[in-house]
Amino acid sequence: MSGTETRYLRFVALGDSHTEGVGDGDDVTGLRGWADRLAEHLARHSPQLGYANLAVRGRLAGQVHAQQLPAALALRPDFATVVAGVNDMLRPRFDADEVAGHLEAMFAALTGQGARVATLTVPDITRLTPLARPLRPRLEALNHRVRAAAHRHGVVVADVARYPVATDPRLWSQDRLHCSPLGHQRIAAALAHSLSLPDTDDSWTHPLPVLPADRARFLRAASAEVRWLAGFLGPWIGRRACGRSSGDDRVAKRPDLLPVPSSGQRLGRALQRGQQPSADPADASQ
Repeated sequence: MSGTETRYLRFVALGDSHTEGVGDGDDVTGLRGWADRLAEHLARHSPQLGYANLAVRGRLAGQVHAQQLPAALALRPDFATVVAGVNDMLRPRFDADEVAGHLEAMFAALTGQGARVATLTVPDITRLTPLARPLRPRLEALNHRVRAAAHRHGVVVADVARYPVATDPRLWSQDRLHCSPLGHQRIAAALAHSLSLPDTDDSWTHPLPVLPADRARFLRAASAEVRWLAGFLGPWIGRRACGRSSGDDRVAKRPDLLPVPSSGQRLGRALQRGQQPSADPADASQ
């Protein structure tokens, strides 16, 4: 599909760990993530693109609103992504209207300044983690409000939650809260397609090859559930009980509008080490 020829010069991403890129790389080699991947796609057609990523893991929607929106507006983006609310959904106290209010305020401020804005719906993570099934009503409430708020402000929605492939375990990391590299790739493709960018299609909605079922696979799944409980959910609950977050003392990996190098891996490494990439081509919590 050829798509439209809209070109962007200033892309700013706001959000939590998903937008930061957790699950796609690590803190040693550097994080990439769907936002970096989307920036690379945009830069292929807009070589002068400047890209800033203000996302920080662990942030609630209200924190993204208060801490990241002012900086984003100061950068005057012509394109922005806003993805937040999953951390709120995981807290004991969750108010879908309050979270949606923060998201809608960001949608309104950015579109009011002239930016095109895009967001995502949240896949049903309870299909990956049976122990999380009580969260399904929260997830559905959040997605419903995101769609409604986006519609009111002309925000593009990559509605990944509507497609079964979004909960294929191969698209998720071991903590089942963050995407794997393949998952980040699919999200970037979903946003690019939803924006009608050139060289995009709906292949991101297609299922992955089916794996043969066997008894050993089911036994591994049961064992993985126990490991997840001990290795991810337990420590996450411990941090919350102590009032701590995986994002404590962390700052945005890319606070300024910078050129996008041709290699996504090089981009992630340069950013994570606090280096400014050259314009020359060459937690278990959210």
